[in-house]
Amino acid sequence: MQFASIYRDGKEQLSIRKGNQILVLKESWAREQDFPYTMEELVTRGFDGIEHAVRFQEELLQTDSVAGEWVDETSVQFAPSVCRGRKIICVGLNYLKHVNESRLELPKSPLLFSKFDNTLAAHEEAVARPETTEKLDYEAEVAVVIGKQARNVSETDAFNYVLGYTLANDLSARDLQFATSQWLLGKSCDGFCPIGPALVTKDEVPDINNIRLRCIVNGEVRQDASTAQMMFSFATLIHYISSHFTLEPGDVILSGTPEGVILGMPEGQQNWLRAGDEVIVEAEHLGRLKTTIA
Repeated sequence: MQFASIYRDGKEQLSIRKGNQILVLKESWAREQDFPYTMEELVTRGFDGIEHAVRFQEELLQTDSVAGEWVDETSVQFAPSVCRGRKIICVGLNYLKHVNESRLELPKSPLLFSKFDNTLAAHEEAVARPETTEKLDYEAEVAVVIGKQARNVSETDAFNYVLGYTLANDLSARDLQFATSQWLLGKSCDGFCPIGPALVTKDEVPDINNIRLRCIVNGEVRQDASTAQMMFSFATLIHYISSHFTLEPGDVILSGTPEGVILGMPEGQQNWLRAGDEVIVEAEHLGRLKTTIA
């Protein structure tokens, strides 16, 4: 199933996504059936929440579902497809060609950094370019959402801790990122983590280790690669991270970006993102995440 978070009457609520359609749930139905009504409720319940939702799948996906009303997704306002207040863990330099284009040293182990809650932005949301940067860049990524507490997890068991997947754009202010040895400042400006459009359960993705990931800027394909090219796989990342600190339900891992970012272009051809630019991140089974720079 695909779960999207949307704004209704100024509040975030859970909805079901199928293709380009959104099932806007009735709160009365959700409460009566003990169905998660927000992304927070879904993620807090973890796998039990997903399993409970799946029991209603046939009823939910009916055209005239009593659970709510089907509308075109263009008529709703999306919210981020993850919970607020959780860890956002990012992996840098996880594709060899991206390492080479960035002219940086090949990491011997996963290179980790973090983003804060203020970076979260939704599908179709406009993100303002900070006045403090002249070098705003995009990074298409697949994100993993953790479903239960994970500590010292083996690679073999790693996917037993995954609740689902979504898309992310690790927006980066390159001049701020490389101003010091710490990347955080260039990665954590407001809105620098667009994520969505939906949380996709594992059963809808045949092989997360081999899906096509693309980034399209103003209609031009800039990034086009496969997660099979990741140097550190999803299982390796979960194992490595959980060996150092505990992962909790709702924590998000951004798995890294492939080659094709503006940073990797020749200096004379580095046209950094500006107001009006449209950036689309897309992947098989996960949909399209659209961000407009304001």
